[in-house]
Amino acid sequence: MIRELLDGSINQNEYLSCNDITLVYEKLPKRVYGFVFLHNEDTIVVINDYLSNYKKKKTILHEFAHIELNHLYNKKRLLEFKIESIEDEADKYISDIESEMKEVIK
Repeated sequence: MIRELLDGSINQNEYLSCNDITLVYEKLPKRVYGFVFLHNEDTIVVINDYLSNYKKKKTILHEFAHIELNHLYNKKRLLEFKIESIEDEADKYISDIESEMKEVIK
């Protein structure tokens, strides 16, 4: 659904509603852009309120990628300390979607 969000077929509020996500802005340490976690059955995305609007949007997309890639449910990968590869995978997922969309526009 990130593709639909990026192409304007849906807006951020629709994305949040469809995926039952709560988006929260908090004042976090500067090195923390955001994170996503499960609390009971709720998916919570927390974004650093100190970020610029551009960085907030990029971070939100990155956290949504974690959700779409089912990283929250893959505890085995987290326990194997593959955090960096999970972060890289989320970044690549967004990058690939953006590249595909640019190709379609051309």
